[in-house]
Amino acid sequence: MEQKHDTPLWIGLTLASAMLAIEPIKWLMTSWRDPSYQSYGAFYCVVIAGLIGLSLAHKPAAGAPPARRAFAFFLVAAACRLGGQMLAINILSALALAIDVFALATFFRLDQRKFALSPLWLAVFFLFALPLGPILQRVAGFPMQIISAELACGMLSPFFPDLLCEGVRLQISGHDVLVDLPCSGASGLLLMVSLWAFLNVLYRPRLIAAITGGVAIVAVSILGNGLRISLLASGLALGVDTMEPVLHEGIGLLSLALSVLPVMLTYRPKPAPISLRRTNCAPIPRRFHVPVVLAALCAAMMILNAPRKPVDRSKPVANIEMPVQLLGYRGQSVALSDTERTYFTTYGGTAQKVQFGPLGVNVVRTGSPLRHLHSPATCLLGMGFDVRFLGTRFDPIPTSVYEATGPDGRVWTVAVSFVSENGHKTASVGEAVWSWLNGSSRNWQSIQRITPKNLPADAQGDFETAVLAALDI
Repeated sequence: MEQKHDTPLWIGLTLASAMLAIEPIKWLMTSWRDPSYQSYGAFYCVVIAGLIGLSLAHKPAAGAPPARRAFAFFLVAAACRLGGQMLAINILSALALAIDVFALATFFRLDQRKFALSPLWLAVFFLFALPLGPILQRVAGFPMQIISAELACGMLSPFFPDLLCEGVRLQISGHDVLVDLPCSGASGLLLMVSLWAFLNVLYRPRLIAAITGGVAIVAVSILGNGLRISLLASGLALGVDTMEPVLHEGIGLLSLALSVLPVMLTYRPKPAPISLRRTNCAPIPRRFHVPVVLAALCAAMMILNAPRKPVDRSKPVANIEMPVQLLGYRGQSVALSDTERTYFTTYGGTAQKVQFGPLGVNVVRTGSPLRHLHSPATCLLGMGFDVRFLGTRFDPIPTSVYEATGPDGRVWTVAVSFVSENGHKTASVGEAVWSWLNGSSRNWQSIQRITPKNLPADAQGDFETAVLAALDI
C-alpha cells in the first residue's frame, strides 16, 4: 500500500530527472551524428539496450524495488548536471546520464534476475557512448605517444642496430618514423577498456578483481600498440610501404586482435555475491510528497537556466598582423561564421582567416588550447570533407599534413603546426595541450596552411616558407 501511495511522488521526481536529461541526451545524439566527433556511441547504446531487454525478460527476486536508493542517485546526477551547466562542459552534463543508467538498473534490480547485469559496470560501459576519443587524445595523447615510442624502440633495437630514438621520433635504416597522435594508441585503448567494462557487466566481479583485471588489460593494450608501431616501422625499413591505407589498417587490426585474444581467453572473474537485504530508508511522509515534487521541479528549472561560466575560457590574446600579400597574391580577410564568432566570444581566443588567391592561412590564438586547439580533421569532417592523414614532416617546422576532399570534389592539402609564445613548435595538439597542462607554455597558436592538392611541390614549399617568414616563426 505504501508503494501505491508513493507512486505520485516517484512520477514527479522522475519528471524532474527527465527534464535534466533532455539537453544532455540531445547533445549526446548530436555527437553520434556529427562526423567531427568520430563517435561510435550509438553502437554502445544499442548494445546496452539489448542487454537490458534480455535482463528484463526475466523476473527478479521477490521484494520491492529500492526506489529511495535509486532516487538518491538521481540527486547525484542532478548535481553533476548543475556542474556541467555552470562550467559549460557538455561532457560533464552527459556524465549525469551514466548515473541515471546506474539508478535505473538498480531500481529494476537487473543484478537479481536470471540474466543478471551489474548496475555499476553497466553505467561504466555507458560512458563509452560519450565522445571520449578526442578528449583522451588531447589530454593524454602525448604521454601515450612517448610510452608507445619507448616500447617500439625496445622491440626494434635487437633487430635494427642503426635505430635512433628521440622522443616520439624514430629513425630506422634512413627512414623517419613519428609516433604521431593517431598512432598514440588512444583508439585501441578505448576499445580494450570498453571490452573490459562489457565483460564486467556480464561477470559482475568484485571491485578489486575488476580493477586488477583492468590494469592488466591497459598494459596489454599499450604493448599491442607498441607492437603495431614496431611492425609499421619494420616494414618501412625493409622497403614495404606500411603507410599505404589498406596495409596500415590491416596491421592495426592484427595488433588489436592479438591484444583482444588473451583478454577473451583469460579474463573470467568470479561474480560478487548479491545481497538481497533491503536497505532501511526512512519513508517520506505523505504530507511532504507535494512539496518535495515541487521543490524537485523548481530545482530542475533552476539548473536548466543556471548561468554558464566556462572554467577554461581563454584569457585575452591579441590578433597577429597577417601579411598583406604572399607570392604576388593580395590577402583577403575571410569573415568568421556566426557559429565561430559566437564560439570565440563565449570561450575567448581569436581566429583569423586570410585568402591569398587559391592559398589560405588560418591562425587560432588561445590561452586555453584544450578548448580551442584541435587537428584540422575535426572541423573539416564536420563541414562534410573526407579527410585522410598523410603523416608528419619536420622541415621547416614540425607539421601534420592532411588531404581533404570537399563535397564538390576539390582536393586540398592542409598543413598545421602548433607554436607556443615561448617558441616551442610541435605537430601534435596533444603535446601542445600537455605542455599547457604542466604549465611550461601558456599561450599557443595553430598555423594552418591550405593549398590545392595539385599545386607543384616547389610552389607549395615557397608558400610554406613565405607564411612562416611573414608570421615571424
